[in-house]
Amino acid sequence: MKLQNYTTSYFAGVLLVLLSIWAVIFYLEMLDEIYDSLDDGLENQKMLVIQRAKEQTDILNKPEFDDGSYTIKKVSPNYGLQFKDTYRDTLMYMQNEDDFEPVRMLESVFKLDNSYYKIKIVTSMVEEDDLIEDLLFSLIMLYLGLIVSILLLNNFILKKIWNPFYLLLNQLKDFRIDKDKTITTSPSKIDEFNLLNKRIEQMLGKSVESYNSQKQFIENAAHELQTPLAISINKLELLVENNNLTEDQIAMIASALNNLEGLTRMNKSLLLLSKIENSQYDDDETVNLAEISKELIEDFQDLATHKGMKINFVEAGSLNISMNRQLARVLISNLFKNAIIHGAEENTIEVKVSNDKFSVSNAGRTEALNPDKIFSRFQSIRTSKRSNGIGLAISKAITERYNLNLNYEFTGRHNFYITR
Repeated sequence: MKLQNYTTSYFAGVLLVLLSIWAVIFYLEMLDEIYDSLDDGLENQKMLVIQRAKEQTDILNKPEFDDGSYTIKKVSPNYGLQFKDTYRDTLMYMQNEDDFEPVRMLESVFKLDNSYYKIKIVTSMVEEDDLIEDLLFSLIMLYLGLIVSILLLNNFILKKIWNPFYLLLNQLKDFRIDKDKTITTSPSKIDEFNLLNKRIEQMLGKSVESYNSQKQFIENAAHELQTPLAISINKLELLVENNNLTEDQIAMIASALNNLEGLTRMNKSLLLLSKIENSQYDDDETVNLAEISKELIEDFQDLATHKGMKINFVEAGSLNISMNRQLARVLISNLFKNAIIHGAEENTIEVKVSNDKFSVSNAGRTEALNPDKIFSRFQSIRTSKRSNGIGLAISKAITERYNLNLNYEFTGRHNFYITR
């Protein structure tokens, strides 16, 4: 939900609560005013009836409301002295409505010529049901009007106010540190937006500078390391050709060569991993993992045959992914190499490709590997001197780069699989 709509939803909720509370208070106040007005009218009508009774004594015996809005009947002095004026709501049959309708009634006692008379006076009143219905309808219309007003205000006026923020947000969404050097901010009359723009520019500037420095350092370090390593390996190889060396000296030189070659492979792997994590591989295209697998199986066939292994390829679909082709080859190569190097000899490596899954499984250790550490650097089980322990870490970095899932499971066989 966008920030503007999120704010509007809060406004709507608060308004609903406030209007509900206000409606109850307004309703009670309205009823109080209505009753006060009705009671004043009944009191005035009582005074007029009493005045008329003094002039026309024939109305002193009027027990029914047949021909008027009041009744008068004689009561005992004791009853008259103890009686107090009362106002109450009741129902009365109305011929024009053919139904019982609510009325307001005043009951009182007055004295005339040493006699006491009880008088009842009624007047029609607004029906509470109609009042509630009209009030509810009015409140709903008021609420809808306020919501529409807020939406119009939010989308036409507040949207313009928030425009610098959304402009910055859109640029950040598409920003890539390996390509974009900076972003363009829009000046605003709001201090907070200007401060946000300033801080974002500063942070991105430092991030781009750090990224470029790191990238240059990695490239320089990798280049500078490769040269002395290559020279050292070359000189040691020339030294081995010297016929004057003893077997112990040759063994020591061979050990040094193996370590230097391992260091060279590790240097290349770390450089590759750093480039992947820094998104330095572009030129994405749609690659078919089944086709790449077929190509790489031929390349790894000799290594697998050397260990007495067979590679069984099952193509049950075509898994197409938009990614860099070189990285796709590195991803699958690492999984093949991992299965061959760490797999048990004289066994079969299963490679399966479907429309939504790519998997490589091999027989090996009889217990499962730690899934929390298997994709970490230098955490894999190393059973070969040619394994530097970061092949699976590189594969994991590649899949994360393209929002893929690389997982491991043990079902008697070690299974690595890729899903979207």
